[in-house]
Formats: sequence, C-alpha cells, structure tokens
Amino acid sequence: MQETKSSFKPFVPDDARVAEFTLKSVLTGAAFGIIFGAATVYLALKAGLTVSASIPIAVIAITLGRKFLKTTILENNIIQTTGSAGESIAAGVVFTLPGFLFLSDGSGEHFFNYMTILTLAIIGGILGTLMMIPLRKSLIVNEHKTLPYPEGTACADVLKAGEKGGDFAKTAFWGLGFAFVYAVLQKIVHVIAETPAFITKQTNKFFPSAKVSGEITPEYLGVGYIIGPKIAGVLVAGGVLAWLVLIPLLSSVVSPDLIASQLVKLGYLANTATAGGKGGWDPVAKTFDDFSSAVYYAYIRQIGAGAVAAGGFITLIKTIPTIVSSFKGSLGSIKGGAAAAASVKRTERDLSMKVVALGSLGLVILIALLPQIPGHTILQKLLIGILVVIFGAFFVTVSSRIVGLIGSSNNPISGMTIATLMGTCLIFIAVGWSGKAYEPMALVVGGLICIAAANAGATSQDLKTGYIVGATPKYQQLALFVGVIVSSIVIGLTVNFLDKPTADMVAKGVTQHAIGSEYYPAPQGTLMATLARGILSFNLDWQFVLVGVFIAIVLELCGVKSLSFAVGAYLPLSTTLPIFIGGLIRGAVDKKAGKAANPEEEELGRGNLFATGLVAGGAVAGVVIAILSGFDGPAAALKAVNAEHGLSAALGEGGYYVLGTLAFATMAFVLYRVGLSKNKE
Repeated sequence: MQETKSSFKPFVPDDARVAEFTLKSVLTGAAFGIIFGAATVYLALKAGLTVSASIPIAVIAITLGRKFLKTTILENNIIQTTGSAGESIAAGVVFTLPGFLFLSDGSGEHFFNYMTILTLAIIGGILGTLMMIPLRKSLIVNEHKTLPYPEGTACADVLKAGEKGGDFAKTAFWGLGFAFVYAVLQKIVHVIAETPAFITKQTNKFFPSAKVSGEITPEYLGVGYIIGPKIAGVLVAGGVLAWLVLIPLLSSVVSPDLIASQLVKLGYLANTATAGGKGGWDPVAKTFDDFSSAVYYAYIRQIGAGAVAAGGFITLIKTIPTIVSSFKGSLGSIKGGAAAAASVKRTERDLSMKVVALGSLGLVILIALLPQIPGHTILQKLLIGILVVIFGAFFVTVSSRIVGLIGSSNNPISGMTIATLMGTCLIFIAVGWSGKAYEPMALVVGGLICIAAANAGATSQDLKTGYIVGATPKYQQLALFVGVIVSSIVIGLTVNFLDKPTADMVAKGVTQHAIGSEYYPAPQGTLMATLARGILSFNLDWQFVLVGVFIAIVLELCGVKSLSFAVGAYLPLSTTLPIFIGGLIRGAVDKKAGKAANPEEEELGRGNLFATGLVAGGAVAGVVIAILSGFDGPAAALKAVNAEHGLSAALGEGGYYVLGTLAFATMAFVLYRVGLSKNKE
C-alpha cells in the first residue's frame, strides 16, 4: 500500500533549524568525490566494475564528524551527496568515452583528450542532476513505499543510527564489521569462493550449458533484504529466463563457430583464429570453456538491452500522469513567485523549474558551440544537443526507477546507453547521416546519456536519503552540482594518466594508448563503439533487440512489471540470485514477526540496520581492495595471501564452492536471527 505523504515524518522535523549546506560539508564532500571518482576510473577501466560511494562516505563522515568536524546529520548528508557524484560520473565516462579509440579508421581518436572528457563529464553530470529536480516529488516522495531506493534507504539508516547512537548504531556497525571481515576472507584471503557456480556440460543431451551461479557477497544479501521478496522475485525471474531457458536453447541450436563470429562482431573476441575472449574460445577444438557465458555475451545482452529499453518506455508512459502533476506543482510555485516559494515546507523546497528550463537550454547551446563536441556544422551539433536533452529526460526517469528497485550498483546503464545509441543512429540514418564520419557524434550522445543516467541513479539515492533524514532538497541539488564539476576535473586527469603507457607497457608493445590494451581493456567502451559502427554501416542484428522488446510487452500483458524483469534478464543470474535470497529472508522475517506498523520502526528495525551494515561493509571493503590493487606492492601482498589455489586443490572445485556457499548461508542465517530480534529500549 502506498504511504500517504502526511503519514511520513522525516528524522529531522521540517521546522527544525539545523546546520546543513556549510563550507566544511561541501569541501569535505568534494574531497571524497575526487578520491572515489579516481578509484572508480581505475576499477571500471580494469574490470568494468564500479562500487557505490554514498554509504562508505556516510560512514566516514559520521566518524570524522564525531572526532574532528563536529558536523550535524544534515551536514553529513551533504558530505555524502557531494562526494557520491564522483563515483557515478566516473562510471559513465569510463563505460563509453574510451569507445572513441575503437571507431572506424581512428575517426574518433583525436576526441579522446582531456578537454573533451572534462566537457562531456560536466555536461552529462549536470544534465542528470537537472532532470532529477522535477522528478524528485513524483518518484522519491509520492512513491516512497513502492520505490525503496535500497542504497539511499541504507545510507539514511546509517546516518540516523550514527545520530541516535546506542543499540541502533551498534547493530548497523556490527553488520558493517561482519561484512568487512567476510569481504576480507572472500576477496583477499579467498577462503570463501566469490561466485560458486553449477554448470551443465554442452554435451548434456537434456539441459546443455545451463548455469546457476551466485556472487555471494554481503552487499547483495543486504540489498535483497532491503528491497524485499516481491521485487527480488521478479528480478531473479528475468535471470531464470535468460540463464535456464534462453541460453540452453540457443546453445542447442547455434553452432560454436556462429557464436564465436557473433562475439567477434561485438568486439568481445579478436577473431575466430585467436583463443580467449568471453567464454574462452578454443579455435582448435572449435568450442568454449564456458558456453553459457559465450551465449550470454553474444546474444542475451542484446535481448536484455531491448527488454530494458521497452520496459523503460512502458514505465515512462505509466509514470507520465505523476510527472505531469509534479511539473504543474513546480510551475505553480514559479507563477506564485516568492510568496508561494516561502510557503513551501523546508523539506519540499527544490530548485526552481526555471533552473531546469534555462539549464537545459544552456546545455544545448554549449553542445552546439563548443569545439570539443564532434560535428561539422552548428546545425549538426544543435541536433546532438536536442537529442541529448530528449533522451536524457527519458533515461534519467528510467534510471531513477530502476535504482529505486535494485540500487545504483546494479543499474544497467550500459543497456540504456545501447538503446540511446540505437535510437540516435536510427535518427541519423533517417536524416541521411550514415557512415564513418558520424560515428563520433553518435558516441557523444550515448556517452552523455550514460553519464547522465549514472549520475541520476546516484542522485536519486541521495535525494531518498535526504527525504528520510529531513534534508532541504535544493541544498542537496546545489551540492550535487558542486560535486559534478569538482570530480569531473579529476576524472579527466585520471583517465589521461592511465591512458599513457608505462615503460613496462611500451616494452610489451603497448605504445599509444594503455586504455583498450590488456592492461585496461575497457570492455563497455569497445561494445559501444562496435554498436555505433554496426548501425551506421547497416550491419546490426536487430532481431535480438526486438525479441527483448516483445518479451517486455508479453510481461505487461500478463500484468507483470516488465522493467524489473528486463533488468533481471540483462544482468547475470549471479547478481540477482543472492539479492533474491536476501529478499526471501526479509519475507520470512516479516511473516514470522509481522510487519512493523510504524514505518520508521520498520526502517530502524534490527534486520534493516544489520542489512544496511552488510551493504556498507561490502562497499567499503570493495573500495579499499580496489585502491590496494592499484599499487604494485600491496597487489603482490594480496596475491601472496590468496588461499584459493590451495583450497581448490585440497577440496576440489566443487568442495571449494560448497565451503563458500556454507559461509554465505551462515551470513544469511545471522541476518534472519538479527531480523527477528528487537532493538533494546
């Protein structure tokens, strides 16, 4: 049941006057944005992964606030809001802009420079924040109970627990400590397997190449508990369709040679005569080490991208009435002038719609005039600017809804970027712009939307945190603009620094760009460039995308929300399965104990607090390990304590996986027991 606005009470009351948007909070947040932005650039280039920054920053802010800064809960919220912008923009930049290096005949290489990266990062980040201003009321406030925004809720719980202290803080920080120790055992010592998997052989006559796997991390278990069994169930259902229906079917009817050729076409394999690539192609035996992964990257991701695009479009249509009513309210405050603005509660004060309208217009003009943006004439650049704003409005809404369900860490921004690239290229073809010359222009639109969608996802979590703790929205929005600009400066520098080959790289034949080499493969950037080349040269497999579109339509006809299902189909089952287990535990706790009547009591229940700690601990450990892995000395030390080889030799691979599964089951049982217990009065 949707919670009425009147029944919700923020942690800091509306009429309270508490220090919030202060110089120390903004500067501290900007410093965190720089640190986490640089760390994300490295991790995303190396492995195509990102880590959520908001919760680790909130934990650090509470610690620093108590000891040195003497900050209030609202100042701590501004710190994490400003700092989180760096991580999301870094992800958007790294997932798309390296694609300039892989366009036809090097046509985009000269655009891969510091000023272009800086310009696109700032424009994309500002666009994502701007578009979320009118959406805050409709998505964050009006759908408070239907869109949980797990990381935003968890971050708010961390801030509230830190403020309340006592048993509340103990439960959250016990969860954080538990998760951190678990993560050390899993990701450093490797006593716990990271992704246990059961795979049937390709030669199995009944069920070939079916794969059940789980990335058994504390953060996924915690996210599942926070979002609950209903959303988690729909998510995992998409994964079941992909990995236990479509992949076994396709592996039965499609030859290995055809799969390998498709991987070459998408840029996941150098050529069919070269071993390696996704799934581990063997050109001599004409087979794959992991058939299910090969089919997933060759076909399922395109099907999933089509489903995400269609599910997002259907969801947007359904959301239009809510968005329109929010726009009307915002426009009413503009017409009413200062008197109307003054009568709005502190916790409901957004930046004006004038800022959104003039800001969007300003971005279009900047795109049209700046020399860093590809395009032969101002008219061409003007079309790019208009497409960016239109696609931005659409995919910012979709991104916010998706992260509202499953969290920013699982936001399939690559799927949205693929849909944007397809739409842009089709529009280009419709106006007669086909061929290699227009590839950089298409990639700019895709890159800006990827950055905007990533930033909108993180912004949504921040605004959810602010809504729960009682922050002033306009101060958060201003803090986000600061975070976007400061972190973009450092993200561009980091990308440039990592792209320069070291002496060791030069000795091994990497002479021009380290990005795109074996050291920093940039898998998403390669995919985006491949898609732009394929569409503009009329050489893309639309049939797989359309299968995804009609899967989404079938689900809607059956009364199932297609977007959650589509995201589940796009993501690996190893991501959605542990989230589903967390959701099952929440369902079992709710059934055994009965749901809390008071929403705040439910949010600050021990289960939720412990789950929040699991998410925070996993995220903090991920950041620490990523930073250590970036330096030769610590990286060598991490390898020295890796026990995976010894345990696998002693127990066998199956035994090693069972050991990891038992460790995850123990953590799940602890979460269940904590969920049933109550806070001490």
